[in-house]
Amino acid sequence: MTVTHRTVATNGIAMHIAEAGSGPLVVLCHGFPELWYSWRYQLDALAEAGYHVVAPDMRGYGRTDRPDAVEAYDIVELSNDMLGLLDALGEERAVFVGHDWGAPVVWTLAQRAPERVRGVAALSVPFAPRGEHDTISTLEFLFGDNFFYMLYFQEPGVADRDLDGDVADALRRIVWAWSYQRERDVAVLVAPLPKATTRLREWLPQPGGLPAWLSDEDFAFYVDEFTRTGFTGGLNWYRNLRRNWELTASLANVKVTVPAMFLTGDQDPVKLFLPGTKMAQWVTDLRSTLSVPEAGHWVQREQPDVVNAALLSFLGSLD
Repeated sequence: MTVTHRTVATNGIAMHIAEAGSGPLVVLCHGFPELWYSWRYQLDALAEAGYHVVAPDMRGYGRTDRPDAVEAYDIVELSNDMLGLLDALGEERAVFVGHDWGAPVVWTLAQRAPERVRGVAALSVPFAPRGEHDTISTLEFLFGDNFFYMLYFQEPGVADRDLDGDVADALRRIVWAWSYQRERDVAVLVAPLPKATTRLREWLPQPGGLPAWLSDEDFAFYVDEFTRTGFTGGLNWYRNLRRNWELTASLANVKVTVPAMFLTGDQDPVKLFLPGTKMAQWVTDLRSTLSVPEAGHWVQREQPDVVNAALLSFLGSLD
């Protein structure tokens, strides 16, 4: 199946999209630190099954605009990007699939504008109701003077310089640490390291190479793009965690009522922080949940055949 590329105007920015196929619209929203390219296996499989599949470079990434203001990356703007994308494509509704940070975007979209969401599929990050305190305050309480990557990302310029200083090394460490490994100790991700002196590349282990599922050619695509753009756009999503909590007060009691599915890797470290235990109470039409064996956080790339089959089964349930 041929994948084509173009740029569309949405919510005040120019957004690069990759697309394939024709039929009902499916929008694939990537996370950090990724690109439209993270959905390459899904673009082909879903298009061949009769869907119009669109994978954008999300705001701040790749060939999409990267606004300077940190506040330009809050969850309202991010979900408005997707509503504007629907308008740009001339579509009233779509199924939205989100991985990592893309998952909160599609969950929020389903709360804010359910009339425009045929269904929502979240990978890695389950739905979590708005808590009594914002995420940053909670993490500061839990970790105190110890390092945690989301807290490290908060100060503009600090993590940016760290990651931009050696893009290939940073990406290699991130990909390896959050991938499936036959023998691993996920406790290393919450090891008590000093906040004042620890950098991301000191927190994550030095891998021996790339995971088996990631080719040198594919890895080079990510390195080239992030060398060109830097990491600031993606990091700014994390810098809105407190602001997101403030902006979503009106959604505190809003359930997700559209058809939904959730899928994660059985070794995804996100489970340490977000077990998803409350999801069934808040997602009223949760049609399937799946934990994929021998998969970590990058589940749609690590086990594409399993993920494609699950997505197609869910999409079929909507017809």
